Amino acid sequence: MVEVPVKLYLDKVLKTAREAVRPFSLITGPVREKALRGMAAALAEAEESILAANEKDVDAVGKSMTGYENRERVRDAVARVRMTADDVKAIVDRLHRIADLPDPLGEVVGRHDEPNGLQVGRVRVPIGVIGIVSELAPLETIDAVALCLKSGNVCVFRGSPDWSLTQQTIAACLSTAAAEAGIPSGACTIIDRPEKEAALELIKSGKALDAIIPRGGAGLRKVVQEQAKMPILCHDGGITHVYIDGDVDIPMAQNIVVNSKVQQPSAANALDTLLVHQGIARPLLSALILRLLDEFKIDVHGCPKTVALMGQMLMTGHKAVKPAQADDWNKQFQGPAMAIKMVPSLDDALTHIAQHGPSHTCVIVTNSYDSAMRFTREVDAGSVLVNASSRLNAGDSLGLGADVGLSSTRHHARGPIGLAQLTCEKYVVFGSGQLRHPHPVPLAYEDAIMLKRP
Repeated sequence: MVEVPVKLYLDKVLKTAREAVRPFSLITGPVREKALRGMAAALAEAEESILAANEKDVDAVGKSMTGYENRERVRDAVARVRMTADDVKAIVDRLHRIADLPDPLGEVVGRHDEPNGLQVGRVRVPIGVIGIVSELAPLETIDAVALCLKSGNVCVFRGSPDWSLTQQTIAACLSTAAAEAGIPSGACTIIDRPEKEAALELIKSGKALDAIIPRGGAGLRKVVQEQAKMPILCHDGGITHVYIDGDVDIPMAQNIVVNSKVQQPSAANALDTLLVHQGIARPLLSALILRLLDEFKIDVHGCPKTVALMGQMLMTGHKAVKPAQADDWNKQFQGPAMAIKMVPSLDDALTHIAQHGPSHTCVIVTNSYDSAMRFTREVDAGSVLVNASSRLNAGDSLGLGADVGLSSTRHHARGPIGLAQLTCEKYVVFGSGQLRHPHPVPLAYEDAIMLKRP
C-alpha cells in the first residue's frame, strides 16, 4: 500500500482540525471534563498495551545506537525513553488533576458601565487551533493535549519519534475516549508520522494554526523561531540564574543549588549559571562543587576565581572544574553541566544577568529583605523566586495545575503557560440602542424616518 505523502496527510489533518473549531466551541465545560476522565480511565485500562509498545520503542532506540562507543550515552538514551507502570499512573493522575481544574472559558476578567449605559465586559475564550511540536516524554504529551482540551482549544500534537509506538497506543485511547464523550473529530489529534517533514510542515502551517508551542531543546526552538508562520505562544528558551548573596544561610543555599540543577538536569528551568557573592564563596563553594562533581556527576565550568579556588581544594583523582568559555554564560545547558561565577556584589550579579539574557528563571538566595526586593524589581525574567529552587517555576508548583511550557518572551504571557494562558480575551458589550455620535440622521427625523414602525 502506497503511503500518503506527508504534506497531503498533514493538510487533511489541519483541515479537519480547522473544521472542528466551531463545533468544539459549543462543547460545555462538563463535557470536556467528562472527556478527560474518560481518557484517564482508557489509559489506565491500556497500561499493559502502553508498556508493551514502549518496550518496542526502547528496543528501537537501543538498536539505533548499536556500535556507539559511549555506553553511558546509550544507557541514558534508553532510560529516557523507557516507561514504567508508575509513569502510566502519573499520566492518569495528571488527567484527573487537569479535569479538576476550574473551567477558564467564559470567565469575566473585567467589567464596567459606561456613562451612556453600555455594559462592557471582557471574557476568556479559546485561542483556536494550537500546534505543538515536542521532543519530550509522553507525560508532556498528555499535559499539552489535556490542557488544550480543557481550555477549549483544538490541538494538533507532533511528538518525538523516540516514543512513536507508545504515542500511537496512547493516541488511540485518547481518540476513543474523546469520541465517546462527544468531542468533535479533529479537536484532539496526535500526528503519527515519524518523518521530520511532518514537524516542519506543521511549523509552517500559518493559515491553519493560530499559535504554535515548541517543547524541547535549543535546536527545535531555533527551527520554530526561524520557520514558524504563526505566533509562537511560548518556548522554554532562556538562561536560568541562581544568585547566592553574601548574607545567606549556607545549608539552604547548597540545597537550593543542588535541587535546581540535579533534580532534573534536562529541564528548561534547571540551573544554568550560578552567581556567588565572593564574600561567601570559600565556605560555600568548596564543598558544594565537590558534591556536584563527584556525587552528582555535573560538569562545572568556572570563572578564573572559581578554578583557582578549587585548584587549591582538589586532590589527585578528583574531577576538575573546567575553565568557563565566553559562550558558557549564554548557554542553556539542559543537561548535566553548569557554569559558576564569583561576583563582588549584588550590582555585579544584576549586571551579569542583564547582559546574558534572555532570562528564563532567576533565583536569589539571601537573608536580606532589601536585596530580595531589589532583585525581584530589577531582574527581567519569566519568573523570579526568592529562597526557592528554580525547578519550582512550573504550573503544578505555582497552583496552575499543569503547563504546556514556560515562556520567557514578552508576548501574551510569561512564566508557566497554564489554562488561563491558553485563552485570550474578547469584549462582550450590552447596549440598549446607544449610537456613536454625530449620528448621520438629524435628531428631529430619527423617530419619523429611522424608527418608523409599519
